[in-house]
Amino acid sequence: MRTGPVTACFLLLAIPATAQQPSAGSSLSGAIDIHVHSLPDDRPRSIDAFEAVRQARARGMRAIVLKNHYESTAGLAYLARLLVQGIEVFGGIDLNLTVGGINPAAVEHMTKVTGGWGRIVWMPTFDAQNQVRFSKEARPFVAVSRNRELLPSVRDVIALIAKHDLVLATGHSSAEEVLTLLREARRQGVERMVVTHAMNPPIQMSVPQMREAAKLGALIEFVGSSPIAADARARYDRFAAAIRAIGPEFCILSSDLGQMGNPLPVEGFAEFLDAMRMRGFSGPDIDRMAKENPARLLGLR
Repeated sequence: MRTGPVTACFLLLAIPATAQQPSAGSSLSGAIDIHVHSLPDDRPRSIDAFEAVRQARARGMRAIVLKNHYESTAGLAYLARLLVQGIEVFGGIDLNLTVGGINPAAVEHMTKVTGGWGRIVWMPTFDAQNQVRFSKEARPFVAVSRNRELLPSVRDVIALIAKHDLVLATGHSSAEEVLTLLREARRQGVERMVVTHAMNPPIQMSVPQMREAAKLGALIEFVGSSPIAADARARYDRFAAAIRAIGPEFCILSSDLGQMGNPLPVEGFAEFLDAMRMRGFSGPDIDRMAKENPARLLGLR
C-alpha cells in the first residue's frame, strides 16, 4: 500500500504500540464476526476500530462488521480497509434517533459512501420502542409498527434494502415485530436477513418464533457477549439447546463485544466458539455458524 503523510499519520495514531493485545487462544482462522463495537463512540469501548481489525487479521479471521448504535460505520470500514489490509471489513447503519430514526435518506446515503462497504441496516436498537418500553424509560423512541402494522417509512427502508441487496438486521424490535419485519422483507424480495441476538433482552424470542424466522429465510444470531459474566455458563447452555432445536444451518455466532471491562472482541469470540464446541457442536457445525453463514449473509464467496 502506498502511504502519504496523512495515511502514515493515521497508521501511527490507529495502531499505537501501547494498544491492548489479545492473548493467544483458540483458532479463529476464517471466522467472521458480524457484531463488533469499537471507538470512536459516545461511550467507553475497549478498543478502537483499526486495532479491532488488526487483531482480527492477526488471528486469521476473514472479516468483521463494525457496529455503532448512533452513526453509520460505512466510512469507518472504508478507512479500516485502507489501513489494515488482508481482511474484509464492513459497516452499516443503525436506525436510531441520531440518524433520524427510520430514515430512508440515511440508508440511501450509506449505500453511496466510498467503497460501498456499508452492508447492514439494523432496525432501531437502543432507541427502539420495544427497548425503551422494556427498560421502563420515559424518553423518545423509534417505532417500527403501529397496531401490529409496519409504518410506511419502514416499508420504504425495506424496499431500499432489497434494491441495494443489503442485509436487514432486526435490531431490538419485539419478537412479534421481528416476524412482521421478516414477512415484509420476504414479500419485497430481500435475500439477506438476520435476527439480531434473538434470545437476548429485549427481544427474547422463543424457539418456535426463531424457527418461524428461519423458515422466512432469516439467519438467527447468537452473541457470546461476556464469557466472564456470572450468567455465561447458563446463557451458553440455553443458546446450545436453541441452536440444536433450530439447526446450525440457520444460525450465526458473533461476539457483540468491545465494551469496556469485557474481553477484547477476538478473545471473547474465540471463547464463545470454544464454549459451543464444549457443548457438543462439531467442527463443521461451528464452521457453518461462524464462517459459512456469515459469509453468505455478507455476500462473500
